[in-house]
Amino acid sequence: MPTTGRGGVLGSVELTGEAASVSYARSWVKGVLGAGHPALDNVMLIVSELVTNSVRHSRSGQGGRIRVAITQGDGLVHGDVTDEGGESVPRVCRNPEGEGGRGMFLVEQLSQEWGFHDDATGRVVWFTVKY
Repeated sequence: MPTTGRGGVLGSVELTGEAASVSYARSWVKGVLGAGHPALDNVMLIVSELVTNSVRHSRSGQGGRIRVAITQGDGLVHGDVTDEGGESVPRVCRNPEGEGGRGMFLVEQLSQEWGFHDDATGRVVWFTVKY
C-alpha cells in the first residue's frame, strides 16, 4: 500500500453498516479536508462509493462497522475504507450493461491508484488522489 509521505492522519471515523452512513461519510470528508481542498470532490465521491460498497457487499452491512481514515502528504490524499469483508472482492466493471462494478470504475478513474487487501480487521480498500 502506498504511503503519503510526511503529511499525516487528518482523521478517522467509525460508521455503522447502514445506508445513512454514506451521506455521513461524505459530510465527514468535507469537514476533514475543508471546503476549499482541491481534491475534495473526488475524495468525497470515492469515499461515498466505497462506503456504499461496504454496506451492500460486506458483512458490515449486516449490523457491522465501517472505518474511514484519511491522510495527506506529498500532494496526495490517501484514504482507507475498512469493513468486515465478504465473499466478493472489489472489481471494476467496464461494461456499461454489466451488473455491478460501475462504482469501482469511478474509483479507478478518479484516483491516482487504488487497491485492497484483507487483514485481521477485515477488508481494506485504499486509494490515493493527487492534488
